[in-house]
Amino acid sequence: MRAVLLGGGLALLISLLGTRVAISLFTTWGYGQEIRDDGPTTHHTKRGTPTMGGVVIIAATVIAYFAAKLITHRMPSASALLLLFLFVGMGLVGFLDDFIKIVKQRSLGLRSKAKMVGQTVIGVVFGILAISPALEDDRQRTPASLHVSFIRDFDSFALPAVLVILLIWLIITGTSNAVNLTDGLDGLATGACVMVFGAYTLVNIWQNNQSCRISPSVTCYEVRDPLDLAVIAAAITGACFGFLWWNASPAAIFMGDTGSLSLGAALAGFAILTRTELLLILFGGLFLVETLSVMLQVGFFKLSKGKRIFRMAPLHHHFEMLGWEQVTVVIRFWIITGLAVATGLGVFYAEWVAGS
Repeated sequence: MRAVLLGGGLALLISLLGTRVAISLFTTWGYGQEIRDDGPTTHHTKRGTPTMGGVVIIAATVIAYFAAKLITHRMPSASALLLLFLFVGMGLVGFLDDFIKIVKQRSLGLRSKAKMVGQTVIGVVFGILAISPALEDDRQRTPASLHVSFIRDFDSFALPAVLVILLIWLIITGTSNAVNLTDGLDGLATGACVMVFGAYTLVNIWQNNQSCRISPSVTCYEVRDPLDLAVIAAAITGACFGFLWWNASPAAIFMGDTGSLSLGAALAGFAILTRTELLLILFGGLFLVETLSVMLQVGFFKLSKGKRIFRMAPLHHHFEMLGWEQVTVVIRFWIITGLAVATGLGVFYAEWVAGS
């Protein structure tokens, strides 16, 4: 538990101070955000605001995690290292996307195919390693499972390894893109991520306390390295919290695709490694709604030959076009995220109570 507190606290401090340094450096280097010409006109004033702030979130998380392990004299676990690989690897894909935007002075970075290739490579490598027997612990548990899970594995049948890797790839790419779509208003995605990663911190701590290794019972959890995953969840929560100080309206810096893709991938990683894949639908309810709004908009536009359901997608821009202030949209969407997270935690706990 001491490592969890250290990870969260150190990441918060590093992010809070480091983001201020990043703002100064990125402004000097000219790393400014390009804005979509077809977006709300109120966003045009944001052109030139420093971007790629996700670098600070990633650095704060990684430094805080390893510092916490060093201070507590504990070795990193396979699950934690695997999650950090996913987190940093997807951040690298986002960094390339952001860097191209800056160099080319355009609102689009990597081509969609190139971005998908990067996401696929990272996701597939993660999936292969996550179910590899080489990473089994002394109880023969791999970081990920061959079973589909909600709050715990459905043990009725196991999926073929190829299908599991495909499912892992789908969850990772879908969630990373969902957070990326949500990151369109000052503080929106950052604040939502604080709540969702905070929820996963609690889930991991609970799974550790009720682990089959510590207290075998009908309701115990067969999750590998839950306490170490809690350290990373706390570190990401703290890093996002510190970054939010500078990212809240009016934002002094944006996380960019560097941050949104890495945070979305980390959420997917937690869902996979904690055996709560379908529970992510509740925790990430806001991200799901934002993604569905884009899918519905594009699909209806093509089928109806030019008509739209929303004034603009993703959904947060629709409410902007209706005249809502950006701060109003962000706060109300944060409330929705809070309700979704509370519901997810309630369902998670209720399942344990019902089975005990």
